[in-house]
Amino acid sequence: MAGTQRTATARWTGDLARGNGMVHLDSSGLEPGMPVTWASRTEAPGGKTSPEELIAAAHAACFSMALSHGLSSSGHTPERLTTTATSTFEKTDAGFRVTKMHLTVRGVVPKIGSEEFAAAARAAKDGCPVSNALKGNVQIEVDAALDG
Repeated sequence: MAGTQRTATARWTGDLARGNGMVHLDSSGLEPGMPVTWASRTEAPGGKTSPEELIAAAHAACFSMALSHGLSSSGHTPERLTTTATSTFEKTDAGFRVTKMHLTVRGVVPKIGSEEFAAAARAAKDGCPVSNALKGNVQIEVDAALDG
C-alpha cells in the first residue's frame, strides 16, 4: 500500500497574544474552519480549538482504531470503544511543550476479561501511529476498563 497524505492549513494574523487564526481540514473538506488563538491554548477554550486539542483528537481516533483492530484480531470484536485523550500543555524549562497524553478508554467487548482488555489497550498504545509519533517526547498513559 502506498503512503497516504492528509493536508490541513492554518492561517494566522497578528501577534501571538492578540492574534488569531483558522485551521482548515483540507483533505476532508470539513468546513467551516476551526478558530484558534493563544488564549484557547493557555486559558479557557472559549469556543476555539488548539493544536493540543487537535493532537488529542487525532490520538483518540488512532488509538481507538488500533485497539479495535487488536481486539478483533484476537476474536473479540468490540461493540463500542469510547476513548478520551487529554493532552497536557505546559511551560517547561525548555519552553512550552506537550508533556503528557492521557488516554481513557471504556469498552463494551463481549467475552473478554478486564485484564485482557487492559493488555490490548497497552498494545494499542504501543502500536498506534500517533503514539509512535509522540513516543520519546510525550509521556503517554492509558486507563482502560470495560463498561458494565
